[in-house]
Amino acid sequence: MPAERWSTTQVEALAPDPASLRNARGVTGRFTESGEAGDVVWGVCRGYQVAADVSGPAFKCSCPSRKVPCKHALGLLLLWASSGLSESPAPSFATFRAARPRPSGPPDPVAAAKRVQERASRVAGGMAELSRWLDDQISQGLADFARQSVEPMAARLVDAQAPAAAGAVRRLSAASGAHWADRVLGELALLRLLVSAHSRLDSLDPGLAATVRSRIGFPTSTDEVLAGPRVSDRWQILGQTESDDGALTTRRTWLRGSATGRFALVLSFAAPGQALSNDLVPGTEFRGDLCFYPSSAPLRALVAARDSAAAPFGSPDGAGSIRDALSGWAALLAGEPWRYDAPVLLSSVRPGASGFLLDSEGSALPLAAGHREPWWLLAAAGAGPADVAAEWSPAGLRPLAAWVDGGFVRAGAPVFDPGGGGRRGAELPASLLAAALVGTARRPYPPSPSASSAGALLEAAAVALVSRRAGTTPSRDREPVPEAPPETEPLLPAPASARLARILGGGAPGGSHLEQELLAQWLDAAAERGGLIPPAMLPDLLEAGRRNTTIRAELARVAGRRGAWLAGQRPDWRWLLDEAIAVDVSDWHTATSAERLSHLAALRRSDPDRARELLEEAWKTEPSENRARFLGTFATGLSLRDEPLLENALDDRRKEVREAALELLRHLPGAGLGRRMAVRAHAAVRLLPPGRLIVEPPEELDDSLRRDGVGAAPIRGIGAGAWLLEEVLAGTPLSTWTEPAGGWVRPEVGGILELARGHDWATPLLHGWAKAAVTQRNAEWAAALLERDSGMLREAVRWDLHLVLPPEVLARLAAEALRKEDGSAHRLLALHPGPWPDHLAVAVLETVATRARNDRHTWQLGELCRTAALAMPPAYADLAGRLAAQLDQIVDPTRVRPVTDLARTLTFRAEMVQELARDTSHN
Repeated sequence: MPAERWSTTQVEALAPDPASLRNARGVTGRFTESGEAGDVVWGVCRGYQVAADVSGPAFKCSCPSRKVPCKHALGLLLLWASSGLSESPAPSFATFRAARPRPSGPPDPVAAAKRVQERASRVAGGMAELSRWLDDQISQGLADFARQSVEPMAARLVDAQAPAAAGAVRRLSAASGAHWADRVLGELALLRLLVSAHSRLDSLDPGLAATVRSRIGFPTSTDEVLAGPRVSDRWQILGQTESDDGALTTRRTWLRGSATGRFALVLSFAAPGQALSNDLVPGTEFRGDLCFYPSSAPLRALVAARDSAAAPFGSPDGAGSIRDALSGWAALLAGEPWRYDAPVLLSSVRPGASGFLLDSEGSALPLAAGHREPWWLLAAAGAGPADVAAEWSPAGLRPLAAWVDGGFVRAGAPVFDPGGGGRRGAELPASLLAAALVGTARRPYPPSPSASSAGALLEAAAVALVSRRAGTTPSRDREPVPEAPPETEPLLPAPASARLARILGGGAPGGSHLEQELLAQWLDAAAERGGLIPPAMLPDLLEAGRRNTTIRAELARVAGRRGAWLAGQRPDWRWLLDEAIAVDVSDWHTATSAERLSHLAALRRSDPDRARELLEEAWKTEPSENRARFLGTFATGLSLRDEPLLENALDDRRKEVREAALELLRHLPGAGLGRRMAVRAHAAVRLLPPGRLIVEPPEELDDSLRRDGVGAAPIRGIGAGAWLLEEVLAGTPLSTWTEPAGGWVRPEVGGILELARGHDWATPLLHGWAKAAVTQRNAEWAAALLERDSGMLREAVRWDLHLVLPPEVLARLAAEALRKEDGSAHRLLALHPGPWPDHLAVAVLETVATRARNDRHTWQLGELCRTAALAMPPAYADLAGRLAAQLDQIVDPTRVRPVTDLARTLTFRAEMVQELARDTSHN
């Protein structure tokens, strides 16, 4: 019987790192054979033999990767989870070694009792030595503790079969920074408490005795735990954390019983390269039984039985106030004083300034280092109330997840916090710490000398430490972050938002080199459709916009008011406020620069004259960098009424302001700049009947030419006269060359260029007109220059002309170049904005098929397929997929792979378009 199929989320959680998951998605379409036999799924990918036993899970692959699971095993599981596999007998490579059978017959009770007694004796000896070592540290003083090694004592405890105690000793070496001596004394005091408890182990309550044994390192077998009492409930999975110490990866999963209100901690471990189990998914719940490890304050548990499948839940049950959480923390410490952290479930909390969470009663708790700026929570809840699950410790709150409007939001990963270590203050009285630093040999504790002075100090420190931690009180003088303004637009369809999350998470096909382009296409389509992304995705999207300026305008349109609110609180996200977002500025003089810029941009769309008047009034008082940025908004609604302001800006002292004004004036038909340049141009180049061309370049670069944007530094190899001629022509409106003048009709564009071709000044003439065509976006001149004069133009100017051509002309040129096997074909394809017309898409597919069959090198094929993946219409996904299937039968797999990737990316884009076309009522 085949195993129950996993969800894609379960498979993704097995990935050892994000890169493995990205690579795994890239190999899902490359399995030439695959099947399912019971709990085993198997396949062959690029010749590698891959198998996975989902009951373990366990993985096998013949590839050389050291990662477990490797990308091939992950890809096989993704394929199985998404579409299933056909049932077929497993080949020989897909067999897994059966577990070694346990010895038959009942265990020998005498031998077992002897082993228990021997270990107890070893542990007793180790704990006695630990007691002496602790007294020695306090007697000698902690001032020199940092120079000593704790490893000999830890190794002795390992030999004594007390591994947990050894780990506690080793952690002492990590104490550093502010209050290091306070932390060392606290840990030493808790170790002394453990030694004292072990010495009275037989007289302790069974639960407390079990806790002491666990803290020392006595194991409790799974069978013993599962044989104990069961707790039945509807268990809600609140969140997970993972840690890796180099030797072992540990996953901590917190659950809470809906009816019993009990928290439970399920631990899972994996050696380096091995995968952790993924049967507990945060944000879901199931009905079942848990068995708790024996303890005075039981938290750790095992899942004994599941009576229902996991399903998402809206909001967690039993969330309470911060005071309730601290009361639970104090009760936990009363039962287990060695406990350093505990789960808390807080109701209706909001982020506060300086890294705190506040509840509705006004109580506040600090966030731990690395979590003090919870952008994920600010984005998801807009600083409104949310239920939050977290781990509380003396270092602060470590959030696990939140629930906002019934939706589960996973906590963001911790970030490097260079100042975070200083937040945690001293926990012990100064008198105890002073005596411990000097040493009880020099300063006895208590003041009257006694043989047990060091022990007495450690015991006093233990009492003080646990009392302080249990008596933690919340802050009351914190203010919450002001809430975000409400949104006025609906969310985008849920499937579309899920695809955006996939792109941002590295799950798009084609790898990182296509990821940014696919993100840009998604944002273009989403902005055109209208609607907003889920707020929880804003931090990742704002980070993407910080790195890629080309997507910012479209990003601003889907970020909404929540996005602008969030960006205003973080300096490296404030670029969002520079985009065209309508901001109501009631007082121009008190508004920020970003608010004034946004206001101007919005006004230029609705009332460009009012926007110009605002800037004219403030022109003299605005900093020069603001003037340049504000002029950048004038491209919208540009008219001759803006010319006086722009002419004034040509005399500005700041270069950026002058350049911004020049750029606008060059694109303004009828502007004085164009008329001045035309006078200079026609003085230098005279067209006389019947078709004579006389050229007299400008003799010098005067102040008026400089003011009108002519640069002083010519390109290397070009004379000063030729350079001035080229620059003057570049700034002259092209329409002046074909207008009737002097009573005769001037030649058409082709005729003018024909006159220039044989002239002594042909090079600067053609280059000047070409640069004018680029600036003025004149497709007629660009096409005429490229048709006959491209060989005379500098490469940069020639390719700039291609950008002016209409898409249909570019498509025709690219298709012709492909069929001629012209080396410029790929560059022409890259210039086409897409989507390609049908005749070009067909030409590209024909070229792909030819190159896959005939080319010796695959890099050209791969480059062509990557370009096509982004510009070819998504409707060609089926044709590309069929071509890949045909090629798979006749050519080497390395030639098929780029074609398969092309088909996958086209399919991805097709699905993306369909999802954005859905009605938001499906959310």
